[in-house]
Amino acid sequence: MTASPTVIASDLDRTLIYSPAALALPGPDAAAPRLLCVEVYEGRPQSFMTETAAGLYAALLDDPRAVVVPTTTRTRLQYRRINFPGPTPRYAICANGGHLLVDGETDHDWNAAVRRAIAADCAPRAEIADRLRATTDPAWLLKERDAEDLFGYLVVDRALLPDTWVKELTAWAEPRGWTVSLQGRKLYTVPRPLTKSAAVAEVARRTGAAAVVAAGDSLLDADLLLAADLGWRPGHGELADSGWSAAHVTALDTVGVLSGEQILRAFRGRLDRAPGPAHSG
Repeated sequence: MTASPTVIASDLDRTLIYSPAALALPGPDAAAPRLLCVEVYEGRPQSFMTETAAGLYAALLDDPRAVVVPTTTRTRLQYRRINFPGPTPRYAICANGGHLLVDGETDHDWNAAVRRAIAADCAPRAEIADRLRATTDPAWLLKERDAEDLFGYLVVDRALLPDTWVKELTAWAEPRGWTVSLQGRKLYTVPRPLTKSAAVAEVARRTGAAAVVAAGDSLLDADLLLAADLGWRPGHGELADSGWSAAHVTALDTVGVLSGEQILRAFRGRLDRAPGPAHSG
């Protein structure tokens, strides 16, 4: 009888893959780990893993005990720019749970169900966009982006962004079913039903998984980590900066690209231990 697999759901940016600015390489250049470029954008290297992390990731994809699920806030287009080692994962989650990819193709039924849940519980995205256009200041607003007509984000100058504006937007958005999350230079407005954890739960249901383990660094990963049986967060990112913690989530001290190696080793270690959930999220 085949044992039930473990779903391994991991955030990508600043968890498994790293931009040049986020590498945080330790020590002198000569001692730096060998890096593998896994994303090119507009002709320039965009994201990296260490070669060791790339090998660990590919080995997990080949492990029959695991269902590896890249779980990202990126749009499908942004996700498809990444050239990971190993085979294409059976499942991937994009747009913060709004899109479920199966063998690289969009599951339109899942997306339709998510949009119905948002429509039932949340104010229309256009209402949120109108509010942003009416209250943002060109002095600190750098870009405005729409993510697959599911949520939006602003790129801002943090030094000029008033704290009072963020608090007022949060208070206005909450009764309308939307959350506000400021992460680095990006301010996200996300409908409450749009979560990574819901999409991961669907993958676990389809695969009959015995457990879910997860990793992430940002505030948008908190629901994913809380719903997992075990989780890990790196020593950098919004969760670390805010002191966020949970009993079943290990807070790593490692920062930068070497965190990816540590997280992938932790995933492998979980597979090698006795099966069975350690936490019910």
